[in-house]
Amino acid sequence: MIVKSAKTEATMLEKYYDKDADMSAISSKTIAVIGFGSQGRGQALNLKDSGLKVVIGLRPGKSWELAKSEGFEVMEVADAAKRADIIQVLIPDEHQGAVYRDHIAKGLLKGKTLMFSHGFNIHFGQIVPPEDVDVIMVAPKGPGHMVRRTYTEGMGVPALIAIHQDISGNARKTALAYAKGIGATRAVVFETSFREETETDLFGEQAVLCGGMTSLIRAGFETLVEAGYAPEMAYLEVLHETKLIVDLIYEGGFTKMRNAISNTAQFGDLTRGPRVIGPESYLAMQEILEEIQSGAFAKEWMLENMVNRPMFTALTRADEEHLIEEVGKEIRATMPQFKDLK
Repeated sequence: MIVKSAKTEATMLEKYYDKDADMSAISSKTIAVIGFGSQGRGQALNLKDSGLKVVIGLRPGKSWELAKSEGFEVMEVADAAKRADIIQVLIPDEHQGAVYRDHIAKGLLKGKTLMFSHGFNIHFGQIVPPEDVDVIMVAPKGPGHMVRRTYTEGMGVPALIAIHQDISGNARKTALAYAKGIGATRAVVFETSFREETETDLFGEQAVLCGGMTSLIRAGFETLVEAGYAPEMAYLEVLHETKLIVDLIYEGGFTKMRNAISNTAQFGDLTRGPRVIGPESYLAMQEILEEIQSGAFAKEWMLENMVNRPMFTALTRADEEHLIEEVGKEIRATMPQFKDLK
């Protein structure tokens, strides 16, 4: 399957930058960040350093103490929801529905703003907010530590915004101001919808970035080892060098990557790659997308959590015990650049 440029058919996303966002839209408001994991911490610190008033909603534990040590006022989730004008929910997808029902809903009064960084629970109906509040999304396209690091370096991580409910008429202004507060408008902010963000994000994770990539690497490693090659060689050739290739694609697309590799590698890329990712892979991707669009994946994931994740746990353990992980630990232990990494 060959797909040429779709510019003439697709509607391009609206783009926003620093000049398009006015922090005064939220400067007098209290923002409750619910959760203090990677995204919660990164976003909260950036908002605080941007001069905004932030409180953290948590249950007692290590994260509570960490948030306090970084200068935040920390309180129970229900109290944070009551206090705040803007409630940003940054806990794992599988917990959001219960936390919303048990701790947030009562404090979500008329005129407030409910916010997310992923559309999963709104799009799949796990959270149904009242009709008298704004519901928006600001989704940085990077992990929380990168959201924080780029901000401290004077830059930012690109982000998406989406508007699910705009009761006030100011939902977009709120989303853009929040995006500016976390540094995203220093890069670029695209406007999308909850549906589009949720479905494309899940597809990217499953078919390409996480599921597709790990399965491709594992298959390549197993092919070489089963053919009698040393596991160390297999690891170096199919996993270790992945970062080099991904970084080149990230910086300048396929073109920059192909300009940087040998002619031999490029010829193999162009002629053998489509045999690995061929018609069967396209069909599998289409099936995965259909499962996402229909809600089948969301249902499967919610049910998995209801029975304490037996499949999730078993599959994770199997991969952690795979030879590629054992060999990788040994090789990384010999490389100085990995010494200080956790």
